[in-house]
Amino acid sequence: MLSIIDLTLTGQKQATNIIPNMDPDKQILYLIIAGLLVILVMIGISMMSKVNLAVKGNLLGSLSMAMAIVLTLWAFDILTVVDLWIAMLIGTLLGMIISRRVTMLQMPQMVGLLNGFGGAASMIAGALTLINPGSEDPFSVITAGLAIFVGSLTFTGSVVAAAKLEQLITQKPIILKRHQLWTGLSALLGLVGVFLFLNQIFTSGIAEISMILATAIISGLFGIFFAIRIGGADMPIAISLLNSFSGVAGSIAGLAISDPLLVAVGGIVGASGLLLTQIMCRSMNRKLVDILLGKTSTPAGKKEAAPAAVTRETASIEEGEEKIEEDEKPDNYLDWLRESKRVIIVPGYGMALSQAQEVVKTFSDLLGARGITVDFAIHPVAGRMPGHMNVLLAEVDIPYDKLREMNDINDDFPEADVAVIIGANDVVNPAANTEVGTPIYGMPILDVESARHLIIMNYDNQPGYAGVDNPLYKERRSKVALLFGDAKASLEKLVSDLSE
Repeated sequence: MLSIIDLTLTGQKQATNIIPNMDPDKQILYLIIAGLLVILVMIGISMMSKVNLAVKGNLLGSLSMAMAIVLTLWAFDILTVVDLWIAMLIGTLLGMIISRRVTMLQMPQMVGLLNGFGGAASMIAGALTLINPGSEDPFSVITAGLAIFVGSLTFTGSVVAAAKLEQLITQKPIILKRHQLWTGLSALLGLVGVFLFLNQIFTSGIAEISMILATAIISGLFGIFFAIRIGGADMPIAISLLNSFSGVAGSIAGLAISDPLLVAVGGIVGASGLLLTQIMCRSMNRKLVDILLGKTSTPAGKKEAAPAAVTRETASIEEGEEKIEEDEKPDNYLDWLRESKRVIIVPGYGMALSQAQEVVKTFSDLLGARGITVDFAIHPVAGRMPGHMNVLLAEVDIPYDKLREMNDINDDFPEADVAVIIGANDVVNPAANTEVGTPIYGMPILDVESARHLIIMNYDNQPGYAGVDNPLYKERRSKVALLFGDAKASLEKLVSDLSE
């Protein structure tokens, strides 16, 4: 019996000898703990898909990743390397400082940069693997090269996405002359560089480092060419896709350095990011291949919105009212609210730009105090990243059960006395159902038109990012009240008038 057990354990050790230079007994323990941590990460992700468990799920995922770092340091005998602990301490402090300074409005930019940092880390891991004198194994070489390729394009693409979101560069698609050619050529040359590492043609370390740098730069150019042609309307999809790329880069880097835990966690991030990307595409009626090929939903020549930092924060509701003819603005929209029993609030990116979420909370509480049932209708791509509106509203303690997804609440609009649209345009535009050939045609929208009355608070009556006119602005004034101007100022005046 003991012989059978010994034979079984010996076979297990041989079967688990997948990490070079690691003691088999240690490797078995490492794989068991790593498997448990991977399960905890997936549980955390599952919890984050439920609004009331999202905070706990995020905490569970964070703690699991912290334990994964310590496990990796122990398993690869680098637990006592002081330099690594110093680097991690510096990174932790920087992360804490940035997380406190970044506002919820800037969260999409932050997510974009974090995707980029993940790609950059994988690129560095691939480069160091190739520089290592013991990296002659073809599998290790090719995966290290791919980590450089995917990691570099993820880094540069994410930086461009973050810059667009921060309005450091135009949010319009930037289409260069022969853009497709440069995009395809940079991708091809980057992949050629990856396979050149297999040929062992380098006669010196300098030549190898030069080739690594050249591959990283060319791949980075591919990331730039890919990201600059994506317009603001497609940015939620771009953020999700780059998140997937960062996971794929990490998983490939894990293969290069023989770290199963990194492979598994990177695979989870890559798969979840891709699933989210597909959900975003369906929500916008967009094909992922169209976005990858630069068939943007935002016209390149579309007029840009006024800069948020100057115009939108200084605009007032009075300025907005000047844009509306006196006979176009109904006097009874306050009565609509006073006499209503059911109100649905639809937040959009304009709410985020004007940072009106605190006033939205006040408005919601005011309606609730009058005995009015209030719900929030959340479109999957409202804002500039998935879940953007949910995060902003949860920040001001709006109850989770009030945040209703599009598919869940669309049938309730006919029963609503008033739908209040705050800074949303494309996601409520009925042209999506009728205007064949426009970028938003066929896109599922929030059916606000079915409500008895509409109060629309947008900066002006110009089209949204998709560049399609919204027929709600031309609807009869007995049904629609247009309150143009800064969304926060409009809402503050509405709250003030309603409180009198």
